[in-house]
Amino acid sequence: MPVGPVVAPDVEVRREETSVPGPREGSTEAPIRHPLGWREADFHDEAKLDAELRRVFDICHGCRRCFNLCDSFPRLFDLVDAAESGEVEGVASADFKKVVDACTLCDMCFMTKCPYVPPHEFNLDFPHLMLRYRAIERRKGLVPLADRELAKTDRNGRLAATVAPLANWASATGNTLTRPVLEAVAGVHREAELPKYHARTFQAEAQATAPAVNRDAPALGRKAVLYATCFVNYNEPGIGRAARAVLAHNGVETRVEHPACCGMPQLEQGDIEEVARRARTVSSALLPLVDQGYTIIALVPSCALMLKFEWPLILPEDAGVKRLAAATRDLSQYVVDIARTEGLAPSMTALGAGMTVHLACHARAQNMGAKAAEMLRLIPEADVQVIERCSGHGGSWGVKKDNFSIGMKVGRPVMRQAAAEPGRQVASECPLAALHIAQGMGRLEKDPVKDAKAAHPIELMARAYGLAS
Repeated sequence: MPVGPVVAPDVEVRREETSVPGPREGSTEAPIRHPLGWREADFHDEAKLDAELRRVFDICHGCRRCFNLCDSFPRLFDLVDAAESGEVEGVASADFKKVVDACTLCDMCFMTKCPYVPPHEFNLDFPHLMLRYRAIERRKGLVPLADRELAKTDRNGRLAATVAPLANWASATGNTLTRPVLEAVAGVHREAELPKYHARTFQAEAQATAPAVNRDAPALGRKAVLYATCFVNYNEPGIGRAARAVLAHNGVETRVEHPACCGMPQLEQGDIEEVARRARTVSSALLPLVDQGYTIIALVPSCALMLKFEWPLILPEDAGVKRLAAATRDLSQYVVDIARTEGLAPSMTALGAGMTVHLACHARAQNMGAKAAEMLRLIPEADVQVIERCSGHGGSWGVKKDNFSIGMKVGRPVMRQAAAEPGRQVASECPLAALHIAQGMGRLEKDPVKDAKAAHPIELMARAYGLAS
């Protein structure tokens, strides 16, 4: 048992600036993402979109580095290979939709694979090009009503909370009465595991009670707002409880706020105007707290990505959105910063089993390093293995009827790795990915894991502190 503050090692590596001007093939320059020109006339011009799709797809065809990243690229390369010319010019424009529909906006091609992102002169941003296609689809009224309704997570969460036992009964995978209906009406695969709902939201629970702040903690004086996110607020309040308990034990005063959804479900459907509206709503509600010295902590990586990166690209002229982005931290990022800056409060004990942590794509896309793994390595005697592959879920994408089997196939390497050593505790920063991984572990052809569970990393840390069972 540690007798003093637990301090994270500083692993930051600084590279010296070079005097070589301009982008270079194979350079190590940081990617630059341009603001999304969604209010410009050309953005919704279908002819200009088609020309840009062909330009980008031709570069992808010549490179093929992303062939195993997600299903978008195999679909693209299959289309090109099947064309008589063997080139992008031989692919019908209507077939491009197959490529777009497979993109989950995970950002991994932009962040980890593509050598042609800005500042390279080829200027590729594959995810935002897919987003542009979907924005045009939405403007033309091509997004199905069922998909638009499923994306209203705040409304759905509020309604389901009032009848939580009934909603959970209806959504259970074993319910042969309701799941076929849900599949027919909403396109949700009948075998896909869905999140459960709670009658009491995390925000309501937090307003009723708060954990006592440890006055002896090295980080005493810090203040943080936990941006509850739709998932923690309505589906998995245990993540919020664990986060609040760990932070309070480390001297951090917390409050819980959920002004509105971050808009990630709407972004997936190309409804950029609605995302912009939510950005203004949430930033207006949270900025007064930032002015009072609070840091904003997003409890789900996808939401942190929206606040920190996507919102400023959608509203680059909005000073409030920029200020909120600068004040926002991912949960694991914030805990590691405490460890590095002040040191964590002692009293953690070993968990007695190794930990396998899946790094969420939207955590990796924040370009902050493997913070969940760093955080778990602060636990005494921690044996942490890291999985850096797509789980195959992709937000709502992986539960849809047309995608579920593909999502399970894409995520199978993750599930195999998670199940490779029985007895290890499995965790994922993304609670939806955790649900998907656990289900996939139970569906493995060889040595399936019965009743598999995947926790959030902060829940493991809370257990190490003795703050959760």
